[in-house]
Amino acid sequence: MNTTDPPPGTTPARCGVVGGGRMGAGIAHALLLAGAEVVLVERDQQAAAAAVERVEHALAAGVARGRLDDAAPVLARLTTETDPARLAGVALVIEAVPEDLDLKLDTFGRIARHVAADTVIASNTSSISLDVLADAVPHPERVIGLHFFNPVPASKLVEVVLGGRTSADLRDRAEGWVREWGKTPVTVRNAPGFASSRLGVAIGLEAIRMLEEGIATAEDIDAAMTLGYGFPMGPLRLTDLVGIDVRLGIARYLEQELGPRFAPPGLMIDMVERGDLGRKTGRGFYDWPENS
Repeated sequence: MNTTDPPPGTTPARCGVVGGGRMGAGIAHALLLAGAEVVLVERDQQAAAAAVERVEHALAAGVARGRLDDAAPVLARLTTETDPARLAGVALVIEAVPEDLDLKLDTFGRIARHVAADTVIASNTSSISLDVLADAVPHPERVIGLHFFNPVPASKLVEVVLGGRTSADLRDRAEGWVREWGKTPVTVRNAPGFASSRLGVAIGLEAIRMLEEGIATAEDIDAAMTLGYGFPMGPLRLTDLVGIDVRLGIARYLEQELGPRFAPPGLMIDMVERGDLGRKTGRGFYDWPENS
């Protein structure tokens, strides 16, 4: 069982997370359980309060499952801010804003203005080039990808993405951090979609095409992969969980970089245009009751 005060490890004592949505809150949760003090930066106080609620929910689930003794001392190490200047003094910052290149470039620039030259700047991007992001900051050797998976508390994988200028020492440190967070690092070089998104989106797009063509229902397509191939979750349900809009953005980026095999199906585009984005809107390939 985890205690509320874990022994010292390799995770930096003070860390930052920029973006407190489902992914950012999950990342903050992982850092808190590793014993770090976490500064979580959001765009405004309302978003910051919502991020805290997400972390509280994850910690409460850990207590309920007997994995954590007491959530209160862990939560006490979390502070939320709206000013990125509050990141001064942290040794690691993980960016977890939405998958939009301009937004991520702006976020990287704002982070770099307020942290030390040796602060590690990591991105949770699932597809955007680390080299492009590294160009936005001085000392690009300290930039690395730490691609977590949704839901972060339950997922055992973190994709460690090496940019063209990422230092070898940082690779070793990052892999050690991931193991300390109770997850397994899979290390890949910078390439469009890396490994996980490229493979996952390819399967997801084909599943959507099959549904669009009336080959089978969403339930049966997913069952074919969970029962036949041992997937823990079918590709359509997973797309709902990730966000159909998020996967559409990744598909369009991969189509641009890798060619028409990643062209998004018309069904996917139509669903995003009418606001059926998956779990977060209550409707996607499946219906999602509130708080599901």
